[in-house]
Amino acid sequence: MSKIVHPYAHRLIILRDWKSRWFADPKKYVAYLKGDVLIRQYLEKKLRGMYISTIEIERSRKATRFIIKTSRPGLIIGRNGEGATKLKEDILKKMDKLKLPRPEDFKLEIMEITNPEADAAIVAYMIAEGLEKRMPYRRVIKQIIEKVMQAHGVEGARVVLSGRLGGAEIARTEELKRGSIPLQTFRADIDFKRERATLSYGVVGIKVWIYRGKIFADKSRRPEGSGSRPQASGKDNKLD
Repeated sequence: MSKIVHPYAHRLIILRDWKSRWFADPKKYVAYLKGDVLIRQYLEKKLRGMYISTIEIERSRKATRFIIKTSRPGLIIGRNGEGATKLKEDILKKMDKLKLPRPEDFKLEIMEITNPEADAAIVAYMIAEGLEKRMPYRRVIKQIIEKVMQAHGVEGARVVLSGRLGGAEIARTEELKRGSIPLQTFRADIDFKRERATLSYGVVGIKVWIYRGKIFADKSRRPEGSGSRPQASGKDNKLD
């Protein structure tokens, strides 16, 4: 019997890193974990519409760092950095409201994603945005999957919509696929995201898979002087 595994979790440590990176003693672990979940939910809701890819959290003994990856950093930063300053204050206020420990040194970093069409989270939001504007769902997924396939490094894409598509009384599923999606290959760089489009007649679920090729060992990490294939010495080849 087959089992469905999340493509991100399936490649943790092999290709991916955790989205929350910290160590804590058992007394602080529950507070940190609760804080990560609630603050991430708060930011995803607050920053919806700003093309957010991922929100990563790093903690040390005194410092906490939030890394927000987006394709449109100007929407968050604002003029002269006013938006970023206000967002930082809002996060700290939310921590106080949730009775979470306030860090001594809090940093907020906003990173730009240079290839948004190859990011599943941004593509999923683009589909949700199109559906919420009442555009025909088949046209939306067809146009976006063509954009994705033209993006640099993309070798395959798959989109699945589920719900009352087109306002039909009975929920159904629509799927569109281009290229290959090797889900069971560990070295395959597959990005995956779930999203929701809230419409007047119900919620439509969106799933996006994007295959960005295989990742092999970094050649620069090899020992100095080693080539692509080891050469045998003359001594080893000599016959007795």
